[in-house]
Amino acid sequence: MNKYALMSVYDKTDIVSFAKKVSKAGYTIISSGGTAKELKKAGLVVVPIQDITGNPESFDGRMKTISFQIESGILFDRSNPNHVKEAKDLNIPHIDMVVCNFYPFDTKASIEHIDVGGPTMVRAAAKNHESVYVVLDPKDYGRVASDIAHKKKDSSLRKELAAKAFAYLSWYDSHIAQYLSSESFPEYLPLGGKKVGDLRYGDNPHQQAAWYLRPHTNSPLAHLKNLSGRELSVTNLTDINAGIESVRMFSAPAAVVIKHNTPCGLAVGSTTDEALARAIEADPVSAFGGVIVLNKKIDVKTAEIIGQFKKDKQSHLDIIAAPDVQEDAQKILTEVRKTTGIYTFGEIPAKRSTNNQIRWIDGGYALQTLDNDVDTSTKDWKVVTKKKPTKTQMKQIETAWKFIARVKSNAILIVDKDIPMTRGIGTGQTSRIGAAHIALTQADIYAKGAVLASDAFFPFSDTVELAARYGIQYIIQPGGSIRDKDSIYLADEAGMVMVFTGKRAFWH
Repeated sequence: MNKYALMSVYDKTDIVSFAKKVSKAGYTIISSGGTAKELKKAGLVVVPIQDITGNPESFDGRMKTISFQIESGILFDRSNPNHVKEAKDLNIPHIDMVVCNFYPFDTKASIEHIDVGGPTMVRAAAKNHESVYVVLDPKDYGRVASDIAHKKKDSSLRKELAAKAFAYLSWYDSHIAQYLSSESFPEYLPLGGKKVGDLRYGDNPHQQAAWYLRPHTNSPLAHLKNLSGRELSVTNLTDINAGIESVRMFSAPAAVVIKHNTPCGLAVGSTTDEALARAIEADPVSAFGGVIVLNKKIDVKTAEIIGQFKKDKQSHLDIIAAPDVQEDAQKILTEVRKTTGIYTFGEIPAKRSTNNQIRWIDGGYALQTLDNDVDTSTKDWKVVTKKKPTKTQMKQIETAWKFIARVKSNAILIVDKDIPMTRGIGTGQTSRIGAAHIALTQADIYAKGAVLASDAFFPFSDTVELAARYGIQYIIQPGGSIRDKDSIYLADEAGMVMVFTGKRAFWH
C-alpha cells in the first residue's frame, strides 16, 4: 500500500523543501488549506484531504481533518495482521507521517482559534510512534528526511519526536487553560513553558541549565536581549530577575546592585546616573562581580558611572541590565570590560500578566499569590510612638519599606536619613538581632538619623536598643509581637519615630 504523509502547518518554514524530500522518499502527500496551496505552488502533487475523508471542509473550517479515515490511517497497528487486513478492507490509507503545528493561541485570540483537528492528529501519531513520524518543528525536518531516505526501521527518532509532541500538546493546552481559568488555585495546574534557550551553566559550572517562559507572560524577561558580553548562567538570570523585582515598584529612576539574588545596594535618584551612583556607593565592596539592574534607559552619564567605579575601585560587574541602552553608552560599557554581559529587557509593565509565584519543592512546587501591594498599603500604617514624622520623613520611611520588600528574609536594612539609598543591609539571617548587627555595622556613621526597616516584627526589644545606640531616628516594622510595648517604650525613650505597617514583608 502507498505510504502517506499528512501535512498541515501554521509555520510554513522550510515546508516546501521538506515536502520534496518526503515525496522523493516515496510518500504521497495529503494536505489542506494554506499548506496545500503552498505545496501545489511549488509544483508538488498533493491529495486534497477531502479526497481521503470523503467529506467537504465544513462549518467555517471547524471540521476539516477529523474523520474516521484520517485517524484510523494514523492509529492502526501495522504489526497486527488483523489491523492491516481491516485497514485494507475499509480502504484506510497508511498515514506514516504527520507534519503539523498549530495556529498560535494567545490572549488576543478568540476561542475560534483553538486548534482541534491538529492536536487530534498529533496525539494519534505520537501514540503510534512505533510506525508513524510526528513532526512539529521545522528544525527536525533534516533528521526526519535523513531517516526516511535511509529507510531506517529503528524507532528512536520517532520516539523522541513523540515525546516532543506530547510536551507540545501540553504546552499548547496550558495556554488555553490559563486563558479560560479564573481560579487562583485550580485542581489541575497547567505549567506550560517554552524553552527560551540554554544557559551557560547552572548555579555551578558542573550543572547544566536551560530556561523557560510560561504562556501569556508579559514579563520583561520575555524581551531579554544580549547586546554584548557573557552569556547567562542560572545565577545571572535569577539575579536579573531579582533586580527587576527590586526596581519595578518605583516610577522615579531606580538602581540596584544584586549579589546572589538579593540587593546589596538600592537607591532612587532624580536621574538614572544619580540612582546608580548611590546604589554602588551603598556597598562598593559587595558590588564587585555583581549585577546592576535599572528601571530606566542607560545613557552616557550612567555608563560613565560604571567606568568610574572600575577606575576608582579596580572593580568589575558581571551583568548590566536595563530597559534600553543608548548606542554611545553601550560603547563605553564594552570598553570598561568586554566580558560584562549587557542586556536589555524593554519597559517593565505596570501590571503583571500573572499574580502567582511558584516555589520549587522536592517532587513538585508550591503556588502562592505575589506580594504586590507593598506600595499601596500605607493607609493601614500606624505611628505608635509619641514622636511623629513629617511628610518628608514619612516619604523616606515609605522608601525604606519598599526597599526591604525585595531583600531576602530575615532582613534589616538602613536607609540614609536624607537620600533614598541603602546604607546597610543585613539579609538572609536566622535572627533579627543578627541581621540588625550586620546592617548597622555596615551603615556605621550613616546610621545616625537614618531609617531602620525590618521585614517582620521584633520578638524582643534588643533591636530597638541596638538601633538607639547607633543613633537611628526612624523605625518601620510590621508590629504584632507580644513584646511590642517594650520596643515602643525604648523608642520613646530614645526620641525615635516608630511606624507599624500591620503587615510583614518576607521575601524568600
